[in-house]
Amino acid sequence: MTFIVGITGGIGSGKSAVTILLEKQGITVVDADVAARVIVEQGKPALQAIAQHFGEEILLPDGALDRAELRKLIFSDDSARLWLEQLTHPLIGEEIFAQLQASNSPYTVLSSPLLLETQQKKLADYIVVVDVPEDTQIERTVARDNNDEAQVKRIIAAQMSRRDRLALADIVMDNSKSLANLEQEVSQLHEKLLLMSATPAGN
Repeated sequence: MTFIVGITGGIGSGKSAVTILLEKQGITVVDADVAARVIVEQGKPALQAIAQHFGEEILLPDGALDRAELRKLIFSDDSARLWLEQLTHPLIGEEIFAQLQASNSPYTVLSSPLLLETQQKKLADYIVVVDVPEDTQIERTVARDNNDEAQVKRIIAAQMSRRDRLALADIVMDNSKSLANLEQEVSQLHEKLLLMSATPAGN
């Protein structure tokens, strides 16, 4: 398996902006959010279990998972969120591991909002935290997902605190400035990661 770089950040921090720039450099990005969608596709056992637990109203008319409805439900009910995590986290982990093993780029990015809260962190050789102030998180997420501010605040509260996340970072990317500034930071990060991945044990 190649040198693995974990990239994480709170909701609305702009992880995807960083990973898109790295993909343009030819780096494989394994996205935990994509893996989470794969394991609940129609016909998959996880989707059947979710429908049995929460009822058929959690499905769209075509039988696919109503992700917006599920998100609303689990962030207003801690027991529902815990049940869902116990079901899906092992399956997501298996999907992520398979995709990481298939990568052949110089280093591989594992992009995950729950990298530091789950066993996924054990897969990462180096941890990048994309960071913005909480006010920016709320503003961006409300605009992007058409969620109300109260729901975004509940999502932030359910995630690891900003302080704890920053304390676990090997490097912090400030994404509160311009896109040009971010592009420059990511370019420098890419060069650093190429050097690290070419060194035995990533040192």
